[in-house]
Amino acid sequence: MTGEPPGRADWDAIVVGAGVGGLVCAAYLAVSGRRVLVLEQHDVAGGNSQVFRRRRAYEFDVGVHYIGDCGAGGILPAILAGLGLSGRVPFRQLDPDGFDHIVLPGLTVRVPAGWPEYRARLLEALPGEEAGIDSFTDIVSTVAGEQRRLLLAAEPPGSEVLRGMPTLIRWARRTLAELFDHCGLSCAARAVLAGQSPNYGMSPDEAPVTMHANMLDQYLRGAYYPVGGGQMLAAGLVEVIEAYGGEVRTRAPVRRILIDDHRAAGVVSADGELHTAPVVVSNADYRRTILELAGPEHFPPSLVANTRRAAMALPFLSVYVALDRELEPRPNANIWWYRHADIDRTFRQVRDGYDEPPVLYVSFASTKDPDSRTACPRGHANFQLITICPPGHRRWGVEEGPAEGGRYRRSARYLREKDRLTEAVLTAGEHVLGPFRDHIVHLEAATPLTHERYTRSTGGTPFGLARWGSGVARPDTRTTVAGLHVVGQSTRHGLGITGVALSGIACAAQVTGRPLMHEVHSGAVLGDPARLPARAAGWDPLAVSRGARRRHAPGLAKIDN
Repeated sequence: MTGEPPGRADWDAIVVGAGVGGLVCAAYLAVSGRRVLVLEQHDVAGGNSQVFRRRRAYEFDVGVHYIGDCGAGGILPAILAGLGLSGRVPFRQLDPDGFDHIVLPGLTVRVPAGWPEYRARLLEALPGEEAGIDSFTDIVSTVAGEQRRLLLAAEPPGSEVLRGMPTLIRWARRTLAELFDHCGLSCAARAVLAGQSPNYGMSPDEAPVTMHANMLDQYLRGAYYPVGGGQMLAAGLVEVIEAYGGEVRTRAPVRRILIDDHRAAGVVSADGELHTAPVVVSNADYRRTILELAGPEHFPPSLVANTRRAAMALPFLSVYVALDRELEPRPNANIWWYRHADIDRTFRQVRDGYDEPPVLYVSFASTKDPDSRTACPRGHANFQLITICPPGHRRWGVEEGPAEGGRYRRSARYLREKDRLTEAVLTAGEHVLGPFRDHIVHLEAATPLTHERYTRSTGGTPFGLARWGSGVARPDTRTTVAGLHVVGQSTRHGLGITGVALSGIACAAQVTGRPLMHEVHSGAVLGDPARLPARAAGWDPLAVSRGARRRHAPGLAKIDN
């Protein structure tokens, strides 16, 4: 181990990275009586849930576009309520009769909330596919229900419990493509049923049935958006951590996780400061955690080999658009637009590279949060155009990504490719929405290299691992090193905001030895709302998310609306 630790640990737990998974874990450890330090390399906490501001008038969400299962009995509301945050992070539901519009040539399917409604909508849209659709929805809804039972159980399931879940056991290690084949579905039906699969950045022949079932079940329980934007999540969690004596430090990158005699011992920050703790939780990229921060010498060779060979989910390009006029009236829904009705061909084109994006996701922030003071001025519009991208740095004209110190922002080849893709995405966007370019007042594109620069994620993907070892397995939150845990998108819980929050509470449950998810979903409140600070006029979630040390430091972007 590097450095001599003091006889008494500085902290009970250190969390490396302040994404939602790390913050949820830190908050639950804090309300359970642990002294917690969170170290985040970026300017603000939040990871993929953070926002950024432009022109003192527009606020854009990086990764929060919609979140499933945020109504009564929902998973994420229960996690927040258990910390005393009930009511402090409100949610607004998207159109329950069609929160996602899947648009194929000659066919549009509005995805409604509710399994019966979803099945009925599919049968209406895809005549002649009744047997396949019935088989698909029966299997996927059963797999989702059985996974939810395990998630909310008071005790780890024994073999007898698992024997009572034959559908989950049968499909746990099989892919979505295998399920499509089993159900005998047509090409068009596969395109509709996998139309939301870019939510996890994997093609049907990569994605586990369990992952697709979780994603779909969450949204069919209702799709929601946090009022005030994604930064509300991080700000509330930071408030909890600080109220219980913890600390969140931003602009505090970690250089090394310390391991002594096969046990976690603390971290060394980039400036050389030593912080000791018997528990270290990494919310950093999984591959970087194993291969760089902790070091491969501390793990079994098979795990290291799996991690070195691991393939990441696909990254994406986001184009952020602000208009000086409102969009035409439309439902509060997302659009998934496809150039053709062949989902396998779509993902092949993405991996091979394309001139025109084969898929486009459109998210309307100013529609989802119409009363927002920060999204845009009244009478303006704020939306995002997103497409998945080919993997790899070389496509962008660089050999190394920014996480390894590679420079790219002034590369002529990078800028040409960025401009080319941005133009192609705008053209596709106008095909979907009609002309809007003449009214653009702010336009900005974020590439996979942008994402990697801010989050240090391998390949710039927000979705974590696609393949790790054999089959469709993903890492647990507990590692083979005592006291070292991992949370985030690459864990077996990780899928979007709810998935990473689940990884956080699951990790805290392992550390505390309590069935925390069962407790809070049953109504337990571990955090005392009275300890949380009052939110005065002008309260700013972005400022709160900088942590107490830097809350009032210069450089915070403001909104004048």
